[in-house]
Amino acid sequence: MGETGKEEYKIQSFDAETQQLLKTALKDPSSVDLEKVANIIVDQSLKDCVFSKEAGRICYTIIQAESKQVGQSVFRRSLLNRLQQEYKDREELRTRSLKAWICYVTFICNIFDYLRVNNMPMMALVNPVYDCLFRLAQPDSLLKEEEVSTGALSPHLFSVPQVDCLVLQLHRIGEQLEKMNSQRMDELFFLLRDGFLLQEGLSSLSQLLLLEIIEFRAADWKMTEAAQKYYYSELTD
Repeated sequence: MGETGKEEYKIQSFDAETQQLLKTALKDPSSVDLEKVANIIVDQSLKDCVFSKEAGRICYTIIQAESKQVGQSVFRRSLLNRLQQEYKDREELRTRSLKAWICYVTFICNIFDYLRVNNMPMMALVNPVYDCLFRLAQPDSLLKEEEVSTGALSPHLFSVPQVDCLVLQLHRIGEQLEKMNSQRMDELFFLLRDGFLLQEGLSSLSQLLLLEIIEFRAADWKMTEAAQKYYYSELTD
């Protein structure tokens, strides 16, 4: 299956009309309303945590196709405008729906991972992504538990969604983020260490996840074989 085929596979959850719109956008972006396409992708990403983890590649494919076809960036501009709007309203979003908040963080980190300018991550996304991760590292987020899973280290973690989301994103983009702004990464990990060492009422799973990501960064963003065996055995026991 080719790359476009993979993207088409990921949009099967939409109704037939929307599926056709997205498939056309992937192949012939100049023939569709790309602002509408961007809004559809963002709206679905805020509802579906699984889709939010895959949407970055879809967006990247559309941006590449649009650039080759017409040399413009209508889709990227529309996507970033919508991301910016949701970023401004992030506390309201978080208050309204923890699931939507986690989906948004997953989505913006996914976009940061895929979108490039001159083969570098987009500077415009660095601070918004950091701000989202800092929010996940606050004491009230570390303690807030609800049955939403994002699957950082194990597919059956259901009770620590915000910690799980935070760790997953740091595994995925932490090294890139640190290269863009190492001072903010230091500050973020000060928070995580304080959370691990000082936060009362933290669940054992949350403590395990925090310890794992602290050690992961200390090992230069690599998982040693011994650490992998330890953490995965602890999560499956």
